[in-house]
Amino acid sequence: MIQRLWPDTRVSWRTRSAQEYRLRDAGGGASPDAGGAAPLKRWLHIVLLSAAGRNSTDIAAVLFCSRSSVYRTVRAYQTGMLGLEYDARGRLMPPTRTTVLVPTLRRSLLALLKASPRAYGWCRTRWSCATLALTLQAKRGMTVSAETMRRWLHELGWVWKRAKLVAKDDDPQRIDRLARIRWVFEQLKRGEAVLFADELDIHLLPKVGCAWMPQGRQLAIMTPGQNQKHYLAGALDLATGTLLHCLGPRKTNALFRDLLSVLDARYPAEHYTRLYVVVDNYKIHKAKAVGQWLAAHPRFTLLFLPTYCPRANPIERAFGDVHDTCTRNHQRKRLPDLVADVEEHLQVNGPWLYKLSQLYYEPAVTAAVENITAADPSKAAA
Repeated sequence: MIQRLWPDTRVSWRTRSAQEYRLRDAGGGASPDAGGAAPLKRWLHIVLLSAAGRNSTDIAAVLFCSRSSVYRTVRAYQTGMLGLEYDARGRLMPPTRTTVLVPTLRRSLLALLKASPRAYGWCRTRWSCATLALTLQAKRGMTVSAETMRRWLHELGWVWKRAKLVAKDDDPQRIDRLARIRWVFEQLKRGEAVLFADELDIHLLPKVGCAWMPQGRQLAIMTPGQNQKHYLAGALDLATGTLLHCLGPRKTNALFRDLLSVLDARYPAEHYTRLYVVVDNYKIHKAKAVGQWLAAHPRFTLLFLPTYCPRANPIERAFGDVHDTCTRNHQRKRLPDLVADVEEHLQVNGPWLYKLSQLYYEPAVTAAVENITAADPSKAAA
């Protein structure tokens, strides 16, 4: 009978010589191709080496594993939780625990991920690695660690990241509006331009985002106390990538009319006979004063996006760049300094060469574009 002292955990345990020989035979005869044999061999090696008096550091170095894996395996063996089973002939069988994501496990895990944790009795809204592992154990009787579950999720192409809020895109005129914008964009003649316009809120209160920081510490962003706001109205020309803008203390129709005046000056009537401005359905774009301005400037035409469909406006991507480079995690104390940073960003960076969203190329939208072209063959021929 062999008695060894585990140096790091101060736990003494014994292995009978016959049992030790059986473990050696099982570890030496297991084939790497057998299901579950690779982790089984590692567990057996850990048990045998520890019985031989090796410490955790030496075992981890020999088997190319972590010391925590050594500790975990020894404790599991001592408590009978290692999952070692024997067949009728007394031969050691591989345990049901596995670290290989086989196709059946892949399908089971994907089915879990598509359902809500509440459907499986959890009082939570998001899956964690631990809850997925426990649910898989309850459904299939298979024990895996949370770290193994994390690796499996990465193998499936899943990552842990922040969700985004979206509005319900159910505008009954969605197809017609997208088709009209795409048709105008594709049928542009010389002396015509399409610009995508929107407004941007600039808050002195910083937007919080990810950044590099020392492990165990979290970057602290000081709040300004009382938030202050300023507003920017911009228009993006997809053909050139130019982004024109104007600023104002309030987001009213006056700010939008100022933007239209900027466009009127930058696109003179001598060179541009028609300007299409694509906007969302915010009330300032449909104000009476805006209608009066358009009546006095007949070469301007407004094209409205579908309701609650910001993905259809390419300028949103440029405004996202503004937030990423200027307003997220900023440490400005004065609003004018932050506004100056935004203006500098728009002047230094660019051009903003974006393309139309894939929303404009859905089959239903493409069919609607073909119908518009068929109804106006003169424009299509031009």
